Amino acid sequence: MSILILGDSLSFYDETGGLAADDERIWPNLVGAELGRDVELFARIGWTSRDIWWAITQDPRIWAAVPHAEVLVLAFGGMDSLPSPLPTAFREQIRYVRPAKLREAVRGAYGWLQPRLSPLGWPMALPARETARYFEKIRGALAHLRPDLPIVVCLPSTHDSPYYGNVHPGRIATTVAIAEWAAEQGLPTIDWYPVTAEAFADPDIVMNPDGIHWSVPTHRRIADVSAPVLRAALGG
Repeated sequence: MSILILGDSLSFYDETGGLAADDERIWPNLVGAELGRDVELFARIGWTSRDIWWAITQDPRIWAAVPHAEVLVLAFGGMDSLPSPLPTAFREQIRYVRPAKLREAVRGAYGWLQPRLSPLGWPMALPARETARYFEKIRGALAHLRPDLPIVVCLPSTHDSPYYGNVHPGRIATTVAIAEWAAEQGLPTIDWYPVTAEAFADPDIVMNPDGIHWSVPTHRRIADVSAPVLRAALGG
C-alpha cells in the first residue's frame, strides 16, 4: 500500500532543477519515509488541474496505482493561479512551431511579453471556478473506483518569479475556490502558502533561480506541515 500523489513540478524540483521521483530529498518521499509508506508520484512540469484530469483519464500507470493507495494527495492547483495574459494554449503550442528559427522568435516574444503583462492579473491559467470544477471531476472519478480512499488537498503555495512579473494576484481566488470545495466535500487541507512565502522572502534561503521552485530545506518544511495531516488521514 502507498501514498498516491498527483502533483506538478513543485513535487520534484529543488534549487538545482528536476530530481528523480525516488529522490529522498523531495517532500513526497520525506513524508513517505516519516510515515513508513511507499510513494507513487505522478507529476509533470506545468500541470494544472486540467492536466491532472487528462492524466487520470489517460495514464494507465495511475489506474494501476489507485487500487493500492492508502491515501490520495491532490498536490496541484498552483499553476492554475498563475497570471496568463497570453493564452495557455498558445504557450503550449510554441513547441510545435516550425522552422526552428521561427519557434525561437515566438518563444522569445512570449518570454518578453509574459512578465510585462502579468501584473494585469487576468486572465489566469485557469479561472478559480474552473479549478474547483476540475478538482471535483477528479475526486468524483477516483471515488467511483475507490469510494473508501481518503483524500488530502494541498492549497497553493506562492512564488517570486520574474517570469510572472514577481506577482501572484490569482493565488487568493484559487485558494478560496479549492478550500471551499474541499470543505463542501469534507476533505482535510494543508496550507503551503505560509512556508513558501517565508522561504521566498528570506534572503538566506537559496530557492530555484526561476523563483517558482523550492530549496531542499523548503521541501523539508513542506513535509513537516504535510505529514501530520496525512498521518491523520491514514488513521494514525
